[in-house]
Order: sequence, then C-alpha cells, then structure tokens
Amino acid sequence: MDPLPSELFRRLDETPDELFYRQPRFVTHIDPGAIAAVTELYREFFPPGGRVLDLMSSWISHLPPEVPYAEVVGLGMNRDELAANPRLSRYVVHNLNADPALPFADGSFDAAGIAVSIDYLTDPVTVLRGLRRTLTPGAPTVVSFSNRCFPTKAVMAWHQLDDAGRVGLVQRYLELAGFLRVTAYDRSPASGDPLFGVVGWTPENRPDEAAS
Repeated sequence: MDPLPSELFRRLDETPDELFYRQPRFVTHIDPGAIAAVTELYREFFPPGGRVLDLMSSWISHLPPEVPYAEVVGLGMNRDELAANPRLSRYVVHNLNADPALPFADGSFDAAGIAVSIDYLTDPVTVLRGLRRTLTPGAPTVVSFSNRCFPTKAVMAWHQLDDAGRVGLVQRYLELAGFLRVTAYDRSPASGDPLFGVVGWTPENRPDEAAS
C-alpha cells in the first residue's frame, strides 16, 4: 500500500500538545447513546480477564462495568484525568505525537481500544504499528470515533472527509500498520451522535514464528 501524504496530518494548532492538554477536562466528548455503543464494542471484542490497553485514555474508559479484566493500562496526556479513571490499574503520561513509540514490552496486552481520539494522531500508522507489537497474537484493537473533535487539534485529513471517508481512513491506518481482518461497524444510535468502530486483529503468529 502507498503511504499517506504527510500534508494530511497537519493541524490548525501546531503548538505543543502538552499546552493544549495541560488543563484536565472532566467531560464526555460523545453523548450517552454513543458511549453505550463504545461499551458494547468492547463487550463484544475484548476478552474477559484479559490485559487491556486504553490508548489515548482519559478519566473514563467506557469499559463494560460487569466484565473483569486482569489489568487495564491507560496512556494519555493529562495526569489528573488518568488518575481519576477508576478502571485503570496503572497509567502512563505520554505524548504520542512527540514520540510515537509505545513504552510497553512486546505482547503486553490482549486487547486495545482507542476511543474518539484517533483523529488527533499526526503519525497514526507508526503508532498503530507500535501498538501491534505490544499485543499478543490474535488480539483485537477497537478504534471508535464520532463526528466530534477539537477542531484545531484534529488532522487535516479528518476535516476533509465525511463519516464514510473517515471510516475508510481508519481502516487504511490499521491495514498499513499490519492488522488483519479489518472490519468497520456503524453502531450509531437512533438519535444523537453517530458512532463508528473499526476493529483489526494482530496476526496469529509473530513474524519470527511464521518463518520457523
């Protein structure tokens, strides 16, 4: 696949992200119907008892409340928000746009979610390749998004596309990053915010295992 042009990932506000996310925002960025749709995606695809990475996390993870997980790790931009998240076992403050390398060992997690944040990544394919490394073989990644965003921090590609185009863009991100069986889901409630999910899976075997 051809790489995506770099100009698609410029933003109106190119000041350091640490400045923008310095103040905690204890608000929900999608309405209750869309939140329920995210939770249902996690209920459907995340293995109970597994180790979950909440990438680009905040003060709420939208995980199904009745499902236990061995560990839920959050990576996000604001320490106060992460500290207030009751589902996190631990958290890391890390700016993926400044450093797209994830600070986790290979095979650390059995599932990962990116909720309503994929539009802010300036190098999403590199981040997702790193995410794939941190996942176990055959693990799901659920990327969910709506039509809401912080407009000055969303990349230009997000502004140029409609909902269908954004779904296709996220599918391509995951495919370029090496995820398999990439599938899109329209889980928009009957009224309120639309909600879309794209799910990709890590290969069942790691490259060194497949070659042996």
